[in-house]
Amino acid sequence: MLASIAHRVPPRDYGPWEQVAATITEGLVARGHDVTLFATADSLTSARLHAEAPAGYEEDASVDAKVFEALHIAAVFERADQFDVISNQFDFLPLVFTRMTSTPVVTTIHGFSSERIVPVYRAYDDVGHYVAISHADRRADLTYAATIHHGIEARDFTAGAGEGGYLLFLGRIHPDKGTAAAIEVARRVGLPLVIAGVIQDADYHRREVEPHLGGTNVTYRGPVGPAERNQLLGGARALLHLIDFDEPFGLSVVEAMITGTPVIAFPRGSMPELVRPGISGFLVDDVAQAIAAVAAAGDLDRAACRLDALARFSADRMVDDYERLFRRIVAGITPDGPRPTSAA
Repeated sequence: MLASIAHRVPPRDYGPWEQVAATITEGLVARGHDVTLFATADSLTSARLHAEAPAGYEEDASVDAKVFEALHIAAVFERADQFDVISNQFDFLPLVFTRMTSTPVVTTIHGFSSERIVPVYRAYDDVGHYVAISHADRRADLTYAATIHHGIEARDFTAGAGEGGYLLFLGRIHPDKGTAAAIEVARRVGLPLVIAGVIQDADYHRREVEPHLGGTNVTYRGPVGPAERNQLLGGARALLHLIDFDEPFGLSVVEAMITGTPVIAFPRGSMPELVRPGISGFLVDDVAQAIAAVAAAGDLDRAACRLDALARFSADRMVDDYERLFRRIVAGITPDGPRPTSAA
C-alpha cells in the first residue's frame, strides 16, 4: 500500500487520501492479508510499516516534499518483487516506474489536480490498472479497471439527532468548496453556521470568512480531529456542500450521511452519485433552492439517511471491492480480458 506522505496515516485531521489508504490497509489486514504500508514513520497501522519520511511534509516543515517523495516511491519499487500487487494511493508519479516491474500496480485516481498531469496517465494507460473513485470522474481517454466509491468505518461515526440546530460547512476553506455560499445560506435562513476545515486559500478566508466571524452566527473551529468531527456532523441540521467545481468524491458528504445528517449540495461532479434526494439530502441548483432545502431537511428521516449511507459507503464494501479487483488483476483478468504478458 503506497500512501501519500503529505500527512500521517491515518490523518490526525485533514488528509482524505491518507484516510482511504488507512481504511483499505486495515481492512485487508483484518482479512488475513500480508500488507506492507509505505507511509510516514509516525503512521499508525496493524500492517508492516515501511517509512522513509519521518513525518508528513504538510505537518513538519523540515521534511522536504520532493526529496522524501522520491525516496518513498523508490522504496516501494525496489521491493516490488516481494508483493503480489501494489496499491498506488499516491498520485501519478509512481506510474513512471510501472514498466520496470512485473508486479501489477493498481492506481487509484483521487481526481485530477490539473490537466497538466493527464499525459502521464495516458502514457501508462496500458499498465496502470486505473480505479476511478466515482463515475463522474472517469475520463473518456483513459481505461479503467473499476470504479470504487470510498467507504468509511461506521464505528467512527455515531448517529446524531441534529440537536445542535446549526448548519455545518466541513472542508477546505477554498472558493471551490463554497464556503461563502454556505455563509450566505445560513445568514438568509437565520441559523448559525459552524465552519471546520483547513484554510487552503488564505486570501479567500480573509475576504469571505473572517468578516462574518466574531459573533454567534458564524464560528470557525479550524481543522477538527475524528472525535470533534463526529460530534459536529451528528449535531448539525444539515451539511452545506455548495461546491463550485466537479468534485471527484466527497468524504465529508458520506461522513455526514452516516451520522444521519442530510446533505444539501450543488449537483456537480460526484454529488448525484452520493446524495439521494429526499433520503440523504437534496441536490440544489442555486442559493435560493438551498435555502428552501434547509427547511425541508428537518423533515427527512435521519435513521433512513444513515442506513442508506451505511449500505453504500461502508469500509467493508470498499475493501470488498478492492480485494476482488486485486485478485482479478493478479490473475491477469481485466475488463477487456487478459493483458499481454509484456504489459503485466
